[in-house]
Amino acid sequence: MKISLGKWLLPLYSLLALIFLMVPIVYTFVFSFNDSLKSNITWRGFTFDKWLNVCQVQNGAVCEAFGNSILIGVVATVVATTLGTMIAIALVRYRFRFRAETSLLLFLPMATPEVVLGAGLAAQFLSLGVPKDMSTIILAHTMFCISFVVVTVKARVAGLDPALEEAGRDLYGSAAQVFARITFPLLLPGILAAALLSFALSFDDFIITNFNSGAVTTFPKYIYVSAARGIPAEANVIASAVFIFALVIVVTAQVSRAAKEKRLAKQG
Repeated sequence: MKISLGKWLLPLYSLLALIFLMVPIVYTFVFSFNDSLKSNITWRGFTFDKWLNVCQVQNGAVCEAFGNSILIGVVATVVATTLGTMIAIALVRYRFRFRAETSLLLFLPMATPEVVLGAGLAAQFLSLGVPKDMSTIILAHTMFCISFVVVTVKARVAGLDPALEEAGRDLYGSAAQVFARITFPLLLPGILAAALLSFALSFDDFIITNFNSGAVTTFPKYIYVSAARGIPAEANVIASAVFIFALVIVVTAQVSRAAKEKRLAKQG
């Protein structure tokens, strides 16, 4: 009896967890086809109009908010990934004063509650007289994304074999050539992972954005304001499209990796 219970308990738990996670996604996808009017709470009928005219509701407010989130996420990701990669390399490869204190400070944004971080940044911008707009959102997102980039890339740098770079220098490669041809390609998977994580965190953020956005509306803010009367079907359309796009990327990456491993196994 014990063996039978243990055999079925984990699969059952996994199935229930999967259902729990998928229910909101399925609901969002289904209600993106709802023939709604002012409210999208109750089902009124199936239609493709929301997918075909996604940017025509409320003078394109949902698409404008989505575009703002994309722009903020891309800029914050590029800046945070660039600075975070340089910081990670410096922390692993070099010895300097206050190195331990720098590592501690980089972990603080990850450990600080978002409401505290957002309120603190808002108070700082207010005391400096900086108007809240898209630039303040980008600064705030860059600040907390850097920590995640440093942690991700730092692990990759620590696992890099220094002998590979020494071999490049032994072959009379300059510091720039060694970095471009050896170090950077080896660090690239970690850098890409950090960039994807940063973009996801920036695109999804609401609390810090709400404190520092002023009149700028991002996609999470639009969803929050609209939730009281039922999230518009057009917002569900964009959310569903983002999920499908991410799913296609993941499946493509997994299939490509499996094909590459199979090809290498045949060559071996």
